[in-house]
Parts: sequence; structure tokens; C-alpha cells
Amino acid sequence: MAASSDVRAASEERLHITVHGRVQGVGFRESMVLVAMEHGVVGWVRNRVGGTVEAVVHGSPEACARVLRWSQRGPRAARVDRVEVRAPIAEESELVQGGFRRLETR
Repeated sequence: MAASSDVRAASEERLHITVHGRVQGVGFRESMVLVAMEHGVVGWVRNRVGGTVEAVVHGSPEACARVLRWSQRGPRAARVDRVEVRAPIAEESELVQGGFRRLETR
């Protein structure tokens, strides 16, 4: 059993995404939840007080890449100026509970 979970963990991508621009009040989080579910990733998304949207996605490299590509344009009403990507820190990944959900603004 440990071997199969080790293989899954090795093939799982984990991304922390911060999206800058006009990304709050335009349906970005709701749209990202739908896109993430469509591609089978788990994680979370939330607004940040400074005006950005922050997300953590876990899943296959292909699925995470699709969600990342979507976040670079967002929903129709959004204007994405910049996207930052890095590996999530442990505290951010600990918030991933299965499925994809919205968190409170922080």
C-alpha cells in the first residue's frame, strides 16, 4: 500500500498561485472552483485583503497546468496583470481537505 501512495505523491503537482489585477468582484473564485473541479484537482482559493486572489492546487501535472493556464486569463470580467507561482508551504497545503473550496478572505 505504501508503494502506491508513494507513486501517487511522486506524480502529484502542488502549486501556490497568486493572481494580480482586477480579480476580485468578477467571479474569479467561483469560476476557479468550477475549473478546478472540471480538471480533477483539489485545493482552495481565496481573496487577499490586498486585492489579489490566492489558490493552492494539488493534482496531476497536466491538470495543475490547465488550472494555471486558466488562472492567467480568468473569467471574462477579470483583468489578469500578473500570476506568481511557487510551491506551497506546509501550512497552505494543510488547508487542502479534498475537493476544491473557497476560503475566507485573508
